[in-house]
This record gives sequence, structure tokens and C-alpha cells, in this order.
Amino acid sequence: SIVMCSLQLCSEDHRWWWKAFFNCASAGAYMFLYSLWFLSSRLDLVGVLPVIVYLTYMSMISICFALFCGAIGILAAFWFNRTIYGAVKVD
Repeated sequence: SIVMCSLQLCSEDHRWWWKAFFNCASAGAYMFLYSLWFLSSRLDLVGVLPVIVYLTYMSMISICFALFCGAIGILAAFWFNRTIYGAVKVD
């Protein structure tokens, strides 16, 4: 998140807030896609109800994981921005 934020600031893109969030929150989408692969290749669930329960729980876990990682990413990028712009002396 910090590297991507630095690259966005170097290209004079001031809209780093949401990009910093989604750069890290994409791990939740990866987790959900991995759970779909795991469901299709490794799990032997019989019936529709176990599949629905599995997908429901994995979607909730993936959303929580994405929110957690996104919050960490935006806090890290915010700290980075405060540090680099706090060191600039304006006279």
C-alpha cells in the first residue's frame, strides 16, 4: 500500500485514499476466489444446503478480511503521507 501510494503521489494523483484501501482489500477477493476453487476441487459436499452455507460463511469471512486489510492499508498510507509531508519545510 505504501509503495503504491508513493507511486500515485509521484504521478501527482491526489486521490490515494480509495486506491490505498482497495490495493489491500483485494486480498479479500483473492480469498473468496480461492474458496471457490477449494469448493470445486477439494470439498466433497453433497446437496445444495452445505454449499450455500459454505459460500455464505466464506463470503462473510472474505468481506471482513477485506475490510481489515483495507483499513490497515489506508492507515499505513496515511502514516506514510504524514511522515513525508511532515518532513517538508515550507519557508
